[in-house]
Amino acid sequence: MKIQSKLLFALTLFMTATFGVLHAQDENVTTEFGVKGGFNMSNLYQNDADDENVLYGFNAGVYATLPISDFIAIQPELLFTTKGAELEYDNAFASGNAKFKLNYIELPLLVRVNITKNFNVHAGGYASYLVSSKVTGSGSIDFSEDIDTDDLNKFDAGLSAGVGVDFNPISVGVRYNYGLTTVGKERTFAGTTYTAPDAKNSNLSLYLSYRLN
Repeated sequence: MKIQSKLLFALTLFMTATFGVLHAQDENVTTEFGVKGGFNMSNLYQNDADDENVLYGFNAGVYATLPISDFIAIQPELLFTTKGAELEYDNAFASGNAKFKLNYIELPLLVRVNITKNFNVHAGGYASYLVSSKVTGSGSIDFSEDIDTDDLNKFDAGLSAGVGVDFNPISVGVRYNYGLTTVGKERTFAGTTYTAPDAKNSNLSLYLSYRLN
C-alpha cells in the first residue's frame, strides 16, 4: 500500500471520529493504565513508502489513557520498538539478504476518540531515541556488525494514526507511523553535503494491550 493511501485512510478515520462523536454512545472514559506489545512491519523510504524490503520486528511497553471528556482522551505511551529494512540481493558475485536494524525508545502522544464503547480511533505524533543499531547479512556472505549510533540521527519523529477494538481488559489494534526525519546524519565530504542513509522510517504495528486497573 502506497503512503498516500495510508494517509488518506488515517485521515478518513480521524474525520469520521470527529464527526462521529455526536453519535457515540454515552460511555464514560476512566483513567487507564496498562501494558502493551505487538508485531512490527518496518521499512525505510525516501519519496514514497512501499511494501518492499519489509523488516519484521516487535514493540513492547506501557501506556496510559487520560480522559478529557466522555469520548476523547489523551494517550501517552512509552515503548521499545524495532525499525529498519531488509534488502535481498542476487548478482554475479553474491546472493542473500541484509538487514538494517534500528532499536528505539519511543514516546507516542495520541488523541484517542471513542466512537463506541468498544471501538476507537487515535492519531497524533511520536518522538524516538535511537539506542542501538546493527546490520546483519546471510547468504553467500554471513556478517553481523554493530553500527555506532553517533553515525546516525539519534532522534526520530513522525505522525501516527490507528484504530483499536476494546474487549476489557484486553484491546487489539493496528497503527501506522510515518517518519518525518532522516535516519542518517548530514555530512560534508570534499565540499559536497550529503545525508547517509537518506531515508525515513515507515512502520506498521499490530498490537495487543492489557489494562492493569
